[in-house]
Formats: sequence, structure tokens, C-alpha cells
Amino acid sequence: MSETGYRFAIGSLSDDKGGGHLIDYPDLPGCMSEGETIEDAIANGRDAKAAWIAAMGGAGHPVPLPGGDAAEGYSGKWQLRTAKSLQRDLAHRASREGVALNTLTLQAQAQGLGTRAAGRRDRRHVTT
Repeated sequence: MSETGYRFAIGSLSDDKGGGHLIDYPDLPGCMSEGETIEDAIANGRDAKAAWIAAMGGAGHPVPLPGGDAAEGYSGKWQLRTAKSLQRDLAHRASREGVALNTLTLQAQAQGLGTRAAGRRDRRHVTT
């Protein structure tokens, strides 16, 4: 089974919880990891995801498909139109950070979703 395509959420951990960032995969119950930076959390999350899938498959348990039923009917492709000034500003920032514009915007989206999810966790009401 492919290990790509699983949704994840990234949130910041408070200093009293060690700081850094937490990544979790809603389609893979209990699959999570953390890292000092967002990039570390994503890299560690990939390892955790691979280990989770291998452990479940090795134990004879079914491994959920990426996105589950919620992904049916979606291609994963979408077209985004923005103000030219926003595109320019994001392109300049991506260049300064040495990443592609798509990478920068995907990380910003993931971070925003992770922040929203972390806010819900703080309220003891988690929905991903």
C-alpha cells in the first residue's frame, strides 16, 4: 500500500510540554510525532507513519486508505487565484527561504490548520 496521501495536522507544543511542534495523522489513529521545527516534525512524522503502517499491516490489522471516505470525489488538484501582490510577496519570501512557492504555501496552510487544531485541543474539543 502507498504511504503517501495521508492528511496530517501540525500544531505548536507549549513550553510546559517541551516546546516544538506536534504532527498527527487523523486517518491513522494514534499515529503522531514531534520535532523542534515544523520541518523536523514532518520528517519525524513520515517515519512514524511508515512504522504505524508496517506495525498494523504486520499484525494483520487493516490499514485505512488515505483520506478515508472523506477523500472520495476529490482529485487533490485545485486552482488558486490570488492577488498579484500576494503572489509576489509569497514568491519573494519563498526565494529568501530557499524553497519553492508551492512548498511555502503548503507549509503555511499546514501550519494554519495545525494551529486551528491545537486551539480546538486546548478547548478539549478535537475534530480533524
